[in-house]
Amino acid sequence: MNHRSRGAATVLALAIAVALSACASTGTGTSADTTPQPVSTVKGEGKTLTVWVMDGDYSDPSLKAINDAFTQQTGAKVDVQIQAWDGIDTKVTTALATSNPPDVLDLGNTQVASFAANGGLKDLTPYAADLRQGQTWLAGLVAPATVDDKLYAVPGFAGARAVIYNKTMWAKAGVVKAPTTFAELTDDLTKVKAANPDADFSPLYLPGQNWYAGMQFVWDAGGDIAAETGSKWTAGFGSDKAQAGLADFKAFQNQFSTAASRTVDTATPDQAQIFADGKASAIIASGGFVGRIQKANPKLTDADLGTFPLPGKSGKAQPVMLGGSDWGIAARSANADLALQWTKIAAGPDIQSKWVVGHEGFIPNSIEGIKAATASIGELKKGFFDAALNSKATPANANWAHLESNKDINNLFVAVASGSKSPQEAASAFDAAANTALNAGQ
Repeated sequence: MNHRSRGAATVLALAIAVALSACASTGTGTSADTTPQPVSTVKGEGKTLTVWVMDGDYSDPSLKAINDAFTQQTGAKVDVQIQAWDGIDTKVTTALATSNPPDVLDLGNTQVASFAANGGLKDLTPYAADLRQGQTWLAGLVAPATVDDKLYAVPGFAGARAVIYNKTMWAKAGVVKAPTTFAELTDDLTKVKAANPDADFSPLYLPGQNWYAGMQFVWDAGGDIAAETGSKWTAGFGSDKAQAGLADFKAFQNQFSTAASRTVDTATPDQAQIFADGKASAIIASGGFVGRIQKANPKLTDADLGTFPLPGKSGKAQPVMLGGSDWGIAARSANADLALQWTKIAAGPDIQSKWVVGHEGFIPNSIEGIKAATASIGELKKGFFDAALNSKATPANANWAHLESNKDINNLFVAVASGSKSPQEAASAFDAAANTALNAGQ
């Protein structure tokens, strides 16, 4: 999974949001006409488009490919400005409030809602069909970019979590292929556990604070974090389906991960190191963890490792939460037509195939893109690409960052995994906080 996890906006950012709200009230942040229309092809000789890109998201060759295609089409130049992660929420909020903001911005998929709610982003709804270019965007990218049924950003690339497992260790336990059903998964992990009886060994190491993985069980059971009806948000962990998912998470976590893991996060202790040390035969993690595991233990080669989407009780792969990048256009951009053309190129099948997948190794923005890439990505990456085909997202609500940054949702899953609260008690506490936070300011 991509490194998209940002804290809540600072007090300064919140203050600047007041200025941004004027965008929405004057119509610059939204489009009064939602009639579908194509992205206009305009010429831009003598103009320069400013594009903010987060450090590490796209390499220079990929950006050059997009910019070259754009310049050939429009005649305009592109000024790419690489942005550091530290303090980026405040910097983006500040920039969007000015009269001369960057035209296009590389945004974390779960952060789009906060900038859209303040009127800082252009409503792209009229152009959505043309921007899709016949592709079916991944739900985990487009859902958080859609606020009140309006599109405010275009999917760029994704990162997904899957099971990373030690094929050699599993083979020694008599398991020679990846499971495709939940029953097969639990049977396989039981065999691995029997072959590795040490008390500190986890067949599948799953920290209690890993709410991203925990949500897969909730989604697989049909539950959700929250739902919006009209202008009101209602938290959903108290529902029967979410309760069933929490119970499934607890049973799985308690059976296949150590007791010591029930209250910790993925970093302390480092789950990559635990895997590399042979204290776990599997973890649920993003693609970047393969390299981290091999760095921690160079003896583990590609031949020793495998990946697969976590099968669910539903009979399908569990839905996963995507990290990744969306392209937003500033509501106050002086070059909106050019910005739309640049974004269409960046999101298009050609750039996605040749550069997002082929050069960067990222998961592309569409189902069609993933299926087209299957033959070329290699076995180790395939599990992550397959997992991304069934994705979900956090609520497209400007206040979601508060619940994530203060670890309310981490605490929910810790309480369930550790047994300090029943699933119903843990859900009641979270739902009360979520109902207050998600409806604040309405």
